[in-house]
Amino acid sequence: MLFLLALLPLIGALAPALAIRWGRNAAAVAAGSTTLAALVVLASLTPGVFAGETVRASVPWIPALGLNASLFLDPLGLMFAGMILGIGLLVIIYARFYLAAADPMGRFFSYLLLFQGAMLGIVLSDNVLLLLIFWELTSLSSFLLIGFWRHSAEARQGARMALFVTGGGGLALIGGLLILGNIAGSYDLTVILQQRDVIQASPLYLPALLLILGGCFTKSAQFPFHFWLPHAMAAPTPVSAYLHSATMVKAGVFMLARLWPVLAGTETWFLIVATTGLATMVFAAWVALFKDDLKGLLAYSTISHLGFLTMLFGLGTPMAALAGVFHIINHATFKAALFLNAGIVDHEAGTRDLKHLGGLFGLMPIAGTLALIAGLSMAGVPPLNGFISKEMMLEEAAHTVWLGQPWVFPVLATMGALLSVAYSLRYIVHVYFGPRRDDYPKSPHDPGLGLWGPPALLTALVVVIGLAPATVAGPLVDRVAGAVTNGASPHVHLALWHGFKPALFMSVVAIAAGALALMMHGRLQRLFEAGRLPPAKALFDAGVAGAAALSRRGVDAVQNGSLQRAMAALIGTAVVLGFAGFLGAGYEPGDRPGVPASAAAVVGWIALVTATVLVVLFHRARYVSLIYIGIVGLIISLAFAHLSAPDLALTQISVEVVTILLMLLALNLLPKTTPAESRPWRRVRDGVVACAAGLGVGGAAWAVMTRPLDSISSYFWDNAYSGGGGTNVVNVILVDFRGFDTFGEIIVLGIAALGIFALLETVGTGASGRRVAAWKPDTVRSPEHHPMMLVVATRLLLPLAVAVGLYIFLRGHNQPGGGFIAGLVVSVAILMQYMASGYSFADQRLRADHHTLIGAGVLTAAATGLGSLLFGAPFLTSAFDYFHLPLIGEIELATAMLFDVGVALTVIGAVMLALAQLSRVAQSAEKAPPPETLEAMDVDPSRTPATPAREAGR
Repeated sequence: MLFLLALLPLIGALAPALAIRWGRNAAAVAAGSTTLAALVVLASLTPGVFAGETVRASVPWIPALGLNASLFLDPLGLMFAGMILGIGLLVIIYARFYLAAADPMGRFFSYLLLFQGAMLGIVLSDNVLLLLIFWELTSLSSFLLIGFWRHSAEARQGARMALFVTGGGGLALIGGLLILGNIAGSYDLTVILQQRDVIQASPLYLPALLLILGGCFTKSAQFPFHFWLPHAMAAPTPVSAYLHSATMVKAGVFMLARLWPVLAGTETWFLIVATTGLATMVFAAWVALFKDDLKGLLAYSTISHLGFLTMLFGLGTPMAALAGVFHIINHATFKAALFLNAGIVDHEAGTRDLKHLGGLFGLMPIAGTLALIAGLSMAGVPPLNGFISKEMMLEEAAHTVWLGQPWVFPVLATMGALLSVAYSLRYIVHVYFGPRRDDYPKSPHDPGLGLWGPPALLTALVVVIGLAPATVAGPLVDRVAGAVTNGASPHVHLALWHGFKPALFMSVVAIAAGALALMMHGRLQRLFEAGRLPPAKALFDAGVAGAAALSRRGVDAVQNGSLQRAMAALIGTAVVLGFAGFLGAGYEPGDRPGVPASAAAVVGWIALVTATVLVVLFHRARYVSLIYIGIVGLIISLAFAHLSAPDLALTQISVEVVTILLMLLALNLLPKTTPAESRPWRRVRDGVVACAAGLGVGGAAWAVMTRPLDSISSYFWDNAYSGGGGTNVVNVILVDFRGFDTFGEIIVLGIAALGIFALLETVGTGASGRRVAAWKPDTVRSPEHHPMMLVVATRLLLPLAVAVGLYIFLRGHNQPGGGFIAGLVVSVAILMQYMASGYSFADQRLRADHHTLIGAGVLTAAATGLGSLLFGAPFLTSAFDYFHLPLIGEIELATAMLFDVGVALTVIGAVMLALAQLSRVAQSAEKAPPPETLEAMDVDPSRTPATPAREAGR
């Protein structure tokens, strides 16, 4: 059930995108039904959680590392899941009537459900690695929601800013949780949460704490990372109400609560978390008082209340944690209601600017009543729910000593409460009271039930929880606080009246002074303007621009277009790190005896070294160096054959032939020599780096080969026939035991072919097309372009080569061969047609679509793997059996053959696609226009091909 609960919104995100075909109502119903179904599942699990049961679910993820995809539902997860789904359902209803007809509602609801599923994943995850995946998914899905109105520059920038800040914090959180899991010896939260003493005694506690807090503070918009949230208000109001009151910004607070048992209680935790929360609460409340945009005011008030929550969890006492849990519920109710109310004002009055509002209560009595109740709750006025949790916060602050000073927390907490009263009253008074205006952009009136119904339900909760907190919220708060504190939370009877305590007097001062601050708003506004700090957005933009400029200078210095420099940096770094590790670890020679080299091996080694040296000496002569490279490949294939690896030998020589032929075709359009790339001292430097790298690799190989080797080859020898149905162990490994690797390799091969296609697709157009048209051969060519003997020989060999390829393919499971080699053999035969008979001849007769071949190959291989899932076997599990056919006898049929068909098709398609693109460029060059046409195109017909080729080579 837990996996169903977590996956329902993610899977259901497809439903609105499909249902929009039947209209906006259908899309809203699809989204609402998905969320309602998840709520029903959650409700079915609630009685067990309230009874003290922790619901768990787990499936193997990476069993070899002890990692499982694990979920669990405890009271803390239950509370957050209830808010995510409950407020999510109300927001879906509201959004149906709020969004304009031009807004793509199907896409909106899909994004919303995707975000909903990501948030559920965070609060339900037991494995921290799974939690991190969902954490980053919230950043990505919120990016889509904030930037939903993509036509708005503010929305696009707000989305980028939110992704940058919360994504960067997510990277810090990844590091912190990995360290935490390493300390605890497990990545399961339920195990980590039992390791308080071990974690806090570890020297890695502080780094883990700082990294985790970095992720929490950025997500929950704590100072100085607060600036992204106000700019996220460019999103549609339903998004603001959902993300920035009940879900996304609460994710950081959730992590503080979830990890409270193991991280809280230390002086470091208190000083960092409580101080950050207190500073954020006061600073953001001060700024909120002077915001004229309703959503801007609510955004900064949200930041202030998030600081309120952070401070409570930072105090580190069970009672403060209980107050924090209660305020999470209260804040979600009144703040979501106020955001939705701001949307109503904007929707009906045509503006959110406080300077153009006022006197709306008589025109919009329903919306005004809802705003009055929710706003007074945000101000902490009795008898509403916000008052109770504010009193609990002030009581905890009154008894908190900060760096030996007992007055700091009480005074600043009271200041934060005072400002909260002031901006809450400003929202109520400046929007709904005062004289009625005659310059509203629209004619204000109460909306329909679809817009005021959802905030009305939330406002009803504000009142009910305030009047009967012990009955309505007490049981949930009691259990959630126990889960946060690992059972250390005291039982508290929630009530409106807490007696004559310091908190009461602090609250009276806050309410009275807050009302006075509203009356003095004009004077305070001038004070605010005089002491205004540089806008956080400007600082952020300047920081991003500076970082981009610095990165650009660094990249330009290193990546200046010189492949030589880039390779020298890469290989040089590898050499330094490799030798540093070698010298630092110490080396003991191995005692494994060597095998005497045969005369053939010695001759082959001498030929290999000679050919390699000749490649280096004659690398400027492209054709000659290509011949020497072919010799190197041939000797390596002979070495494979000598070492009893015929499959590898066949593969090596086939690959060598194909690549050499393709390079010859490409070389046809390039100069046959390259210019001197560097001065002598650079060549000496490169030689030193290359020799050091070669010695390092050779030394590493020698160290491995001279030590005893416990090979896994015996497993494959023993199981190739019984488990894979083949006697060719190499092929069975490729298509069965390690079939997933092969599947990935053919995908990479197909992508590489598509990359060649993309690079050469535009060669015949624009400036490059003019250069190709002006191309002339730089060497004397034979008048006989297509020698008759070669043409006849290749055409006779084509069916024979195809037959050989088919034979190699069919025997591959039991003898050297297989789909990869067969595809290469057929490719060689096709290549020879191009070389012998010309590009046009081959293209006219080769009717197969190259892209289709690649796609068919990959899909065939994938379908073979997916077929095994239908029979309950893991992906790419092969099956085989033996059958007796009349006249033929017993034959073996294996599903691995279908996989090999996919491999062969992909190989042939990739080679043919490269051939087709090269032939198209060559034909463009052969069809060069007359000189007068070139002059009209402003191309020098006498220009030699060396210039563009050299430019490309550089």
